[in-house]
Amino acid sequence: MLNAIVKGETDPAKLAELAKGTLRNKIPQLQLALEGNITEHHRFMLRQWLEMLDFLDSKIAELEEKLVEKSRTFEQTVQAWTKVPGLRRINAYSLLAEIGADMKQFPTAEHLASWAAVCPGNRESAGKQTSGRTCQGNPWLRRTLCEAAWAASRTRNSYFRALYQRKVRSRGKNRALIAVAHSLLVTVYSFTTAGKPYADLGLDYFDRVNHRHLQRSLVKRLEKLGNRVTLEPVQPAA
Repeated sequence: MLNAIVKGETDPAKLAELAKGTLRNKIPQLQLALEGNITEHHRFMLRQWLEMLDFLDSKIAELEEKLVEKSRTFEQTVQAWTKVPGLRRINAYSLLAEIGADMKQFPTAEHLASWAAVCPGNRESAGKQTSGRTCQGNPWLRRTLCEAAWAASRTRNSYFRALYQRKVRSRGKNRALIAVAHSLLVTVYSFTTAGKPYADLGLDYFDRVNHRHLQRSLVKRLEKLGNRVTLEPVQPAA
């Protein structure tokens, strides 16, 4: 649409018809949005921005090619890491650059999480915890993990989505995101050092682990609604 405007097209209906994918569901709104007086100066400025965008896209593509070339030795590790929800290749490259493929320099996953500053602080005074803030740590690694955590928290049927939903209710979005980032890093460390493939725990992980707690909670909710609940175990099918 922008390219068509630069070339001189002004008809809102024709411009809106250039929409693709789900944007086509909003053609009437697009027609209204595309109405206006486009001057030659507007076209000139749009052309400059589009050319700059094309230039930046080409440079990003060059950098990505260089990353692939430099990390070819670690391709197996990169592919293993991208199996984790939320971790794209660019995130895997960042992890590789900041941590390296050999994580044995960190004695445990918690040492690595502390170095990356994706675990809560532990400051106490007279037996009372005064702060749960995280320290600064490695800013590039932390940023990469938080970006991946945001994507992982929205991945269907994944453990990290369940973890985010569990934490956000009591801790808020920011702390829940750090909790997911911490879990991502611990997960990557664990299966990498063990030499095993990634296996997701599943969206129902906490329900399976806390089966009795969930059972009691649901019974109490039903009783509060005025029901008398009797639980009878179902015999497994033969």
